[in-house]
Amino acid sequence: MDRKPALNPLKASKSAMLQATRTDTAKFGKAGWKAILSAYYPLLAVLVGFFFVALSIGPYHNGDSTWELDAVSGVMKYGLPYTNGFYLMDQPPLGFYIQAAFATVFGLSLNYGSFLVMLFGLGCVALVYGIGALIYNRTTAFFAALLFAFSPWHLILSRTYLIDVQCLFFSLASLFVGILAIQRNSLKLFSVAGMLFAAAFMTKLYAAFTLIPLSVLFLRYGTKKPLRFLGAVTVFILPLLVAYYFWYQTVSGLGVASIFGHTDFMVNNAPDVVPSYFFVSNFLINYGLGWFFLDAAAFSLLFYLFAKRLFGRFWLFEVCCLIVIVLMIGIDTYLGVGLNLKAPYLNAVKYDYHALPFFSFLAASVVTKSLSLIKSSSIKWKKPFLLIGLAGLCLTGLAVLYNMRYVHLFSTSDFLIFRVQPDVDVGYSLFNSAPIASDSVLMGAQYLGFAIALSGLLWISRHKLCLLLGRMRNRMSV
Repeated sequence: MDRKPALNPLKASKSAMLQATRTDTAKFGKAGWKAILSAYYPLLAVLVGFFFVALSIGPYHNGDSTWELDAVSGVMKYGLPYTNGFYLMDQPPLGFYIQAAFATVFGLSLNYGSFLVMLFGLGCVALVYGIGALIYNRTTAFFAALLFAFSPWHLILSRTYLIDVQCLFFSLASLFVGILAIQRNSLKLFSVAGMLFAAAFMTKLYAAFTLIPLSVLFLRYGTKKPLRFLGAVTVFILPLLVAYYFWYQTVSGLGVASIFGHTDFMVNNAPDVVPSYFFVSNFLINYGLGWFFLDAAAFSLLFYLFAKRLFGRFWLFEVCCLIVIVLMIGIDTYLGVGLNLKAPYLNAVKYDYHALPFFSFLAASVVTKSLSLIKSSSIKWKKPFLLIGLAGLCLTGLAVLYNMRYVHLFSTSDFLIFRVQPDVDVGYSLFNSAPIASDSVLMGAQYLGFAIALSGLLWISRHKLCLLLGRMRNRMSV
């Protein structure tokens, strides 16, 4: 009889991480920094690589970034995010206050502000790794962070003076702490997760999509005791209710229903624009992710058709990933085409940005699934599965290399436009006042960043590479 897979990936991941922590601690007493480097070098490689590459591109700006810069100036002058001296921004305010605090120390400019955004982008990469390690393992976490960090989508927004990356950072932080709270059944951690979610929601409303995986995991793996359940929900949602009411009803006076009066839901497309239902897929394929990335995510889901029992403990989280992706794309398509609204149609780069980490988790899990297929000896037709596993590994590697190449290409351009259709010169545009030249120091920093990030891939593969080289050496000696 086949053994059933672990039903609770959160508990399984927790025990694995605890064991790894004990091992790292034991090693640290003997080998010091070498033990830490051995365990966490892949993450450090991605973070350092992202930092160098991000510094080599941008900063980008457009009308939206100028508008948000003016709102930050309003915070510094009047204490509220006014633009043009009289218009109160219709976005939640936290992102503008964070930028204002930063500007108070370093000065108000697009360059300094975009550097702060880049730091939040760096934090997002670390959180993608952390969530991947909690749900899957360190290998999948590394590839999720690598795919996410070097997607053109994340790099561009991380160098643009907008609040979207800040919102994603707090959303991912809420999800990470929330998973830990479910693991440990801790009301304190649920309270921290709730405060982080409130920060995300009070930065931008897209944070609401974070509730999908968090709610599903809590209902499936969280406490079943009624009082404990109610307490966890209360301490999680209370910070949001307090912050939301305080800002919209007490401070701004806009009223709690003003959230539905955002200008994005009022301005229609121009009369001569005929929206295409495929504008989101066009963005994902040609600008945001690329075919290899999308194929890896789709291939990851198809693995369940081959050997579902090998990956049973991942299925619920990956269903959540799929739900978030489908909902975000579906809502954006409905707003842009069904309701003929201008902003959702032109701004897929922002409207669907919260789906990017979930694309990354799906695509990165191909590596774990491929290795499981290759190693399994209990599956019939082993050779076809071996080929499928190798194809999955190659697909993930190609996605990483393709995105790095695309990042290199757009970093030399002074203008980007994410066309809604390939043959229509309409879409979200960004300007770069100082594109890098092929022989510049910044281009060298970019190459160095790519090399450092890929060195993490060599590091996690070092044992397999040594084994392969040993076999080749033995064959040559014979």
